[in-house]
Amino acid sequence: MSVNYKLPEIIKFLEKVRKNNNREWFAKHKDEYLANHEMMIDFADNVLLGMQNLDDIETVSGKKSLYRIYRDVRFSKNKIPYNTHFGGGLKRATQNLRGGYYYHIEKGNSFVAGGFWGPNAADIKHIRQQISADPEGLEKVLHKKSIKETFGGLVGNQLKTVPRGFDIEDQAIELLRYKQLILTKRFDDKEILNANFHTEVVKTFGKMRPFLDYMSDILTTNLNGEMIH
Repeated sequence: MSVNYKLPEIIKFLEKVRKNNNREWFAKHKDEYLANHEMMIDFADNVLLGMQNLDDIETVSGKKSLYRIYRDVRFSKNKIPYNTHFGGGLKRATQNLRGGYYYHIEKGNSFVAGGFWGPNAADIKHIRQQISADPEGLEKVLHKKSIKETFGGLVGNQLKTVPRGFDIEDQAIELLRYKQLILTKRFDDKEILNANFHTEVVKTFGKMRPFLDYMSDILTTNLNGEMIH
């Protein structure tokens, strides 16, 4: 696939949105937004194509992976109408492959992430039970050289208290506090202006696979290692 996106132009446009975040300005510059959105679709298509060679992805197109620039302000105190970033997500396919990938393009705040942002109550309980039963399994994955050097460690919201049904003396208590389990890597502005930045995104996503695969395994098996149907 050819590369037609220009991240320097996209960043410049997003900075204009940051400085002129109102509907009147945006309406006058709708053509500029559409041109930059098309470039982001090209970026997203290139990321998706690369990921289709590394994982089983159910997201059907780069365009479908992109989130809207328009903010939903109905229930927010922040009434600014537009995001100052472009972001998109890729979902892994089938019930056996869990978790997802996310990319975020914004001046001074560009990153990629992968993992589990909002596990439902049943899933987070199951994850905690599995981790409590075998804490070394996840710790071994998180200490892999490629994961440790690229992502550091888990990030995500954590409970301040002990999860219900678990013991504060549990040796895995710090892992059990996580409500989200995410790996993330940030990029500086110089890095994202690379003409083929999508290749770096794909490479970084690829390094998350041991974590996503391990989490998929524990989410689809019981404590005896038997598949959950």
